[in-house]
Amino acid sequence: MSREVVTKYGRIAGIEQESWMEFRGIPFAKAPVGELRWKAPVAPESWEGTYYADQFKAKSMQREGSSPPWDKDFYDDPAFERPSSEDCLYLNIWTPKDAENCPVAIWIHGGAFLGGFSSEKEFDGAAYAKRGVIFVSIQYRLGVLGFLAHPWLTAEAGTSGNYGILDQIAAINWVYDNIAAFGGDPENITIFGQSAGAMSVQTLISSPLTGDRIKRAILQSGGSYGEGLHRDMTLAEAEQYGLMFSEMMQAEDLAALRAMPAEEIFAATDAFMAKAMPQARGLFLTPNIDGILLTDGYYAAIDQGKIKDIPYMLGSTKNDITVEGDPKDPTESPLHRGCLAFSKKLEELGRKPAYVYYFQRNLPGDEQGAWHSAELWYMMGTLSRCWRPFTPEDYALSDQMLDYWCNFMRNGDPNGAGLPEWKPCSSADGFVQTFDVE
Repeated sequence: MSREVVTKYGRIAGIEQESWMEFRGIPFAKAPVGELRWKAPVAPESWEGTYYADQFKAKSMQREGSSPPWDKDFYDDPAFERPSSEDCLYLNIWTPKDAENCPVAIWIHGGAFLGGFSSEKEFDGAAYAKRGVIFVSIQYRLGVLGFLAHPWLTAEAGTSGNYGILDQIAAINWVYDNIAAFGGDPENITIFGQSAGAMSVQTLISSPLTGDRIKRAILQSGGSYGEGLHRDMTLAEAEQYGLMFSEMMQAEDLAALRAMPAEEIFAATDAFMAKAMPQARGLFLTPNIDGILLTDGYYAAIDQGKIKDIPYMLGSTKNDITVEGDPKDPTESPLHRGCLAFSKKLEELGRKPAYVYYFQRNLPGDEQGAWHSAELWYMMGTLSRCWRPFTPEDYALSDQMLDYWCNFMRNGDPNGAGLPEWKPCSSADGFVQTFDVE
């Protein structure tokens, strides 16, 4: 069965589940192809009749597969795979059947700004909808198509290179303008993401372009102050990599670059990255400080109080990336230290400290530990999709984390009936909520 809602663009039919509805593959922008390649997203056209949102759409152009442990956990089932396409700007919505003025959570996937998609095996919004939260997962342009800056592009638009983040802002704006039709409260939007998704969240809370539409934020293995995954890159620096790319492609002008098939552009990515990486000393197809999307560096924006004055929750995992020594000691993790410093800095700014967590459950089935992304199965409520021999205690931990996450999305405080108290990470006691099985 299906139920229809009426948005500002037209009527949409979704899929009726037990106690919730799913709307898959809704366009929030025009396909960024042809003359729209390397341009800010453009609002979609309205349609006649009913749009049937019953299929997840193609993912952004990216390399297929992944490396351990992500390959076996997240990318082992062809049923969840989607083809890659330049036409990728779609979102998915899970909402309670009788939703009315529900809090809204917008999920931003990770993948180093090079991979990932909104309907991966480990992602699902059903557990949120069952708890009265509308869950939205979004896609955005990645890699060269999402983050290439170039003097030609800057001359055309006054800036360049931040297309993937502009896609995320377009998705947030679409949700703000339309989510009431699905039973959501546009004035209660939480954005959350993991890894590059968390870095995206930190970009969005630092940007003047998002206005006051974000009411809360959760940053998983990517949010920080002082040390972490962020790298401040100026537009001028990003443009130099763009020049390298256009020379590699032997493009005479912007029109020639836009005329190239997306497959040809993508096929050159590996060679481009191999050439640029030594100079860049890390990821470089990432957001840049262009004076429009970002007016200052990530940590400078916090120093100056430019980030949104909203409730925050952030954390990392025991065997996260960048862990330097003994993973049993959280102080050995730059990401964890960056989370503590983020909360302390909020206090120094006269704001409420953040809620900080540390996920330390060693996932059963191998010796990978609590690896980068390990918490996704738990806070998405999708343990049953995984090959690992999870125990009843794992399912209990998942329920606890989901309850915390949903409580925070409702009112900016993760605490609720039946849950152990989770105090803000204040300078007085530095409280950190640890997640593990009993």
